[in-house]
Amino acid sequence: MGSLTSAADGSLLRHRSFVAFWLARTCSSFGFQMFSVAVSWQIYSLTNSAMALGMIGLMQFLPSVLLALPAGHLADQFDRRRIVLLGQLVEWGALLALVALTLFNWADKTAIWSLVFLIAVAKALEWPALSSMLPALVPPQILARATAANAVGGQAAVIIGPTLGGLLYVAGPDVVYGVSALFYLFSLLLVSRIRYERPPQTRLPMNLTNLFAGVHFIRERKDVLGVISLDLFAVLLGGATALLPIFAKDILHTGPWGLGMLRGAPSVGALVVGVWLSRHKLEKHVGMIMFGAVAGFGVATLIFALSSQLWLSLLALAALGAFDMVSMVIRGALVQLDTPDDMRGRVNAVNAIFINTSNQLGEFESGMLAAWLGAVPAAALGGIGTLVVVALWMTLFPHLRKRQRLENDPVVPQATKTGQQAG
Repeated sequence: MGSLTSAADGSLLRHRSFVAFWLARTCSSFGFQMFSVAVSWQIYSLTNSAMALGMIGLMQFLPSVLLALPAGHLADQFDRRRIVLLGQLVEWGALLALVALTLFNWADKTAIWSLVFLIAVAKALEWPALSSMLPALVPPQILARATAANAVGGQAAVIIGPTLGGLLYVAGPDVVYGVSALFYLFSLLLVSRIRYERPPQTRLPMNLTNLFAGVHFIRERKDVLGVISLDLFAVLLGGATALLPIFAKDILHTGPWGLGMLRGAPSVGALVVGVWLSRHKLEKHVGMIMFGAVAGFGVATLIFALSSQLWLSLLALAALGAFDMVSMVIRGALVQLDTPDDMRGRVNAVNAIFINTSNQLGEFESGMLAAWLGAVPAAALGGIGTLVVVALWMTLFPHLRKRQRLENDPVVPQATKTGQQAG
């Protein structure tokens, strides 16, 4: 059945620019995951300070939020491929600097924080341009499959990258940084081979109206508003994975190996489902499938919260990752297809703010709730809250609930004029 689908819709492998794009994203994801492991170990080895570790997160979080809107504006105004190349060139250079600092024993926490911040700035500027390139590399009919294939590469990096980085760290952090830089170099070469062309764009000033044009567009397009806000609140309430150390130690009575399995289970579930989605097209009822997947995410969270057996907890987390992958692929493809090309950078920037904020705040909310009520009630309430959000959103966004196909709704022409009127 999969081969028939591929024959009818066209294989992703036939689109050479997409293959280069996929390989580039996978390489950079592997490099970043390895870098993340090494920099955490190195900073803790130098300082023995939990606060110093927390600063790494802060250095990465601030640029992702503060620079998102300007980055989205740049992605809609200038050559997106060049923006991605520039961002990855900066990241590659920062990794080489980490290699040099470590080799010559010049690395201290301030220098490492500074380079982490530089990498985060480059990634923040690169992301809206990178994510906005995908719809131009494949036909609309297979964009969801391309989105799933991208997610598979990212999940593989999440699963394998930290392990590979940890093994290489035995030889020293400079070795990990060097291999990470090599992955980024491969990514740079691959991005340079992507054929990506856009007509010249009308230059618009970087004023508040143009910066917030993505917010205005999302507010006007009810389906886009529905999927982005659904993700925001579902992730905000369903952040049980932040409590995994508590569940592993106090409820499941397992050690570090069990915690590692629990952390990896959602990625395994997401990887399996992502491979399937990359080979099969979602033909109809995409709105209900998306709501069903988010509801499944909530149920899986609830099962995990109530489980006292390691095997059941692992299955629940794998199901959680699988359901999340389904909804993520549908949400991602729908947002891209409902957004005109000259707005994709700014819309993807707003989406990135929501994703980053919901992930961080979701972990904070779960931690605070667990401190007040305990880990099991906190996780259970998160699962129940996700189900309530799904029911509420199905009522608030009836057109999204009834939506049949990802690409069936034409974009409203007036929405594309938002930025131009501001000029």
